[in-house]
Amino acid sequence: MAKTTKSGTSSKPAAETTDSEARSDRGERTPWANLKSEITELYEGRSRAATRFRYGLLAFDVLLIVFFLLTVPLQDPPWLIALDVVIAIPLILDFLARFWIARKKSSYLLQVTTIADVLIIVSLLLPLFFDNLAFLRVIRTLRLLRSYHVMRDLRSDLPFVKRNEELLHSLVNLVVFVFSVTALVFVLEAGANPQIASYLDALYFTVATLTTTGFGDITLQDRNGRLLSVVIMVVGVALFLRLVQTVFRPNKVRHTCPDCGLKVHDPDAVHCKHCGRVLNIETEGHR
Repeated sequence: MAKTTKSGTSSKPAAETTDSEARSDRGERTPWANLKSEITELYEGRSRAATRFRYGLLAFDVLLIVFFLLTVPLQDPPWLIALDVVIAIPLILDFLARFWIARKKSSYLLQVTTIADVLIIVSLLLPLFFDNLAFLRVIRTLRLLRSYHVMRDLRSDLPFVKRNEELLHSLVNLVVFVFSVTALVFVLEAGANPQIASYLDALYFTVATLTTTGFGDITLQDRNGRLLSVVIMVVGVALFLRLVQTVFRPNKVRHTCPDCGLKVHDPDAVHCKHCGRVLNIETEGHR
């Protein structure tokens, strides 16, 4: 029987304490909290299991990028539509997991790569309900944006990537641009332009236009095609020159100075060239 206090209220015996209160007193967490903690560790932790998990995601991203590029010329046969649905399942799970563990969910949803992932998932599922959505093949090339995440993750694990980050970043910019524009050229011109009969023709035209070689054997004849050619030449040449510049420029490493904020330094720098602050740049320990 419960004791009656002086105020007239009865206090609960220890045996009547609820399970949730007992778990709270012992500092225990709910199964959902434990699951969220484990998923966060996989995506952000430094354990061996977390490292293997992220490398698995990197490999999946690379294979997915190659798959999307190779399937751009295909006309959505039934087997490809079924495979698209299968691919969409892990992408949806990955999106939901990242959203669940995100500290600022609104900021996560506004990221460029998040928007690209949502568009890709939609592009994989829409062919189930609609036909002849050729533009979806262009949207899927947005997965190339994941190349920046791949490089960022490899930077923390591979010294080569960290030493040559500027060069690799310029190379990724150029590759993303070339293949995205190639997919756009193929989808817009294939069937309408007899000179663009295959994905290889579109790639050949893109590279020839980007390098301003302009052999003239393949041209885009309508107004939109000519406008696209101008964009390819202007943007493509700028990206190509940027790549050449980073090839001949001495190697630099990214390390933000805590005082002045200078981000780029020599690999063996001890002091910041701008303010003189002592830097603690991680190195391999030898040259």
